[in-house]
Amino acid sequence: MKIALVDSGLGLLAATAALRRLRPDADLVISCDPDGMPWGPRTPEDITEHALACARAAAAHSLDAMVVACNTASVHALERLRAEFEPEIPVIGTVPAIKPAAAAGGVVAIWATPATTGSAYQRGLIAEFGGAAEVHEVACPGLAEAVEHADEDAIAAAIAFAAARTPASTTDLVLGCTHYELVDDRIAAALAAPAARFHGSADAVAAQALRRIAAPTTPGAGTLTVLHSGRPAALQPAALNYPQGELLLGATV
Repeated sequence: MKIALVDSGLGLLAATAALRRLRPDADLVISCDPDGMPWGPRTPEDITEHALACARAAAAHSLDAMVVACNTASVHALERLRAEFEPEIPVIGTVPAIKPAAAAGGVVAIWATPATTGSAYQRGLIAEFGGAAEVHEVACPGLAEAVEHADEDAIAAAIAFAAARTPASTTDLVLGCTHYELVDDRIAAALAAPAARFHGSADAVAAQALRRIAAPTTPGAGTLTVLHSGRPAALQPAALNYPQGELLLGATV
């Protein structure tokens, strides 16, 4: 069983680690785009082209499924990716976990990139799934880029900026960018709402990918293939600053 994960950068580590925990036997292909990262400031058309390039490089590895492990790419490119690769390769997108976060009708804060915050896509999800919850959109400028480069000072500054704009009454926090799941412990420590429940996407996306394949478990450990803007590469050194990256070191590369 071989599954690819596509993202601009290290945000895909969360879903990759979730897949590794669920299926140690799966062969995983990481296809990210350090040459074009970050995708957020690009136009929707440009984001789509970069996502397609990463997806095509991954598809050359005879995949059983493809995960778009990026909220921004899922917003802008998922339709094009599915049109090109399905039904031969199921394509699973990443959607902010607004529905489960709003289920209890509390105060929901959605942390996302500036490009996603206030977008028609996110506003549509809020309208569809927000229910009786009080929903606040919180832009997090620079956080994804700081996580990508494991810049601790920049991570702390970006988290502090967003935390200051998050209501103290928040009951549920949606991590609306896959990069943010790599630093959820630091986000929790910075919030004025220490009891807030966190809602990421990695576990749900991994489970959905495995449901689409429904392949039996096989003996042995799966391999890890890394592609950087289409080129064979190694896992970025910055990945080792996060537990998800350390987990993947156990794979055969």
